[in-house]
Amino acid sequence: MFNSVINGSVTIESLLMCTLASLILGNIFAAVYAKTTECSKNFAVSLAIMPMLVEIVIMMVNGNIGAGVAVMGAFSLIRFRSQPGNSKEITAVFFTMAIGLATGMGYIGYAVVFAAIAGAVFFILSVSHFAEDDTSIRELKITIPEDQDYEEIYDDIFEKYLVKHDLTQVKTANMGSLFELTYNVKVKTPGTEKKMIDEIRTRNGNLTVMLRRPKKDEMEL
Repeated sequence: MFNSVINGSVTIESLLMCTLASLILGNIFAAVYAKTTECSKNFAVSLAIMPMLVEIVIMMVNGNIGAGVAVMGAFSLIRFRSQPGNSKEITAVFFTMAIGLATGMGYIGYAVVFAAIAGAVFFILSVSHFAEDDTSIRELKITIPEDQDYEEIYDDIFEKYLVKHDLTQVKTANMGSLFELTYNVKVKTPGTEKKMIDEIRTRNGNLTVMLRRPKKDEMEL
């Protein structure tokens, strides 16, 4: 079961067997990924057929070093023709490529075992709370006049309502007549956000104050 089905040259039987295994394993993983992660249909379909594509390429190379180098160069061009993905999407692509590499070399048994173990780990980590973002972290943006000293003017308000606050960015706005301060904050008591914003507005001249959750893409690796 764990021996390669390719003995010497590639036969039509070994090609069909490896291709079928690639399609089955690819579709199973794509279904698991789509169930645990929000993704487009196009990406799910790509994950389903990726093992078969890699498997076909590996089988056609069949030990030819020159052809292998050429294939790697062709694959490297793909990143310049596609949008960058997050770390989870990149991991999923590498996962399907690993399946294709195993089946392309004829090791269907090893591909099944790898897909079962790695797929189970991927599923468990995806549905569990492992390394989840702290949902209590917020991004606070305060617009102030250019003549206002922001170093300590809001400290008493922050001490009253926040567990912690970190100034991450200071940016000019409105032709330099305003400053926009950006903080990462953690609120002490949920539901007190409006009171905090009202107190800040009394000191910044009723200019814009915004409190939101950080965007996911800003927190990606």
